[in-house]
Amino acid sequence: MRYAIIAAGEGSRLTQEGIAVPKPLVKIKEETLIDRLIRIFISNGGEEVDVICNRLTNLVADHLRNIQLNGLNGKEVPLRWIQKTTPSSMHSFFELSSIMGDGPFVLTTVDTIFRENEFTDYVAAFNSALENGYDGLMGVTDYIDDEKPLYVGTDKEMNVTGFYDTNDPPCTYISGGIYGLTAKAFLTLQGCMERGESRMRNFQRALIRDGVRLKAFNFSKVLDIDHKSDIQKAEEFLK
Repeated sequence: MRYAIIAAGEGSRLTQEGIAVPKPLVKIKEETLIDRLIRIFISNGGEEVDVICNRLTNLVADHLRNIQLNGLNGKEVPLRWIQKTTPSSMHSFFELSSIMGDGPFVLTTVDTIFRENEFTDYVAAFNSALENGYDGLMGVTDYIDDEKPLYVGTDKEMNVTGFYDTNDPPCTYISGGIYGLTAKAFLTLQGCMERGESRMRNFQRALIRDGVRLKAFNFSKVLDIDHKSDIQKAEEFLK
């Protein structure tokens, strides 16, 4: 399995609240966000981990370079990364897609916090979905602690029927920012870029418009690290 991480955001809200390091290097339980994801991905069959970071600082690039050369926690990491500042997460995904090959992949942003055992179940469910002819498995949750959640419509079989900015029609789940997809999704991504669209939620809506078959996988809780207070929330969640 190939994994990809978008780590190119500015983390401006964390900076304004006194966090001195770039978001990928923020620590949760003494482990940086970027290291945590890489470790989990490798333990879940990661044949390659692809990362994009920005040019606003070289701290993240230097950290990735060190992992590439020396490994992580004594283990060699099949890591590739690019450094480029982009205007949105969808633009970051587009830049990252140039090195991601043509196999199935799981993509997250660097601040996505989930339980490791649930992620292992998610990867198994993604592989099963692929075997049954689906094009993707989207991580969702019914825990809502997001300033602007993206609501996810599903049917009784957890097939994704739509993505909405408001909970109308009523939806049980919101997007958890965990995307398991095939390379077919790159065609949708290219179309979004050509139309001048941005934001990952617009990409997700375009997947539905393009007829991409998606299922949803329910995580008990998924957190994002947007504010300083979210660090403590994440540490308590992962106890």
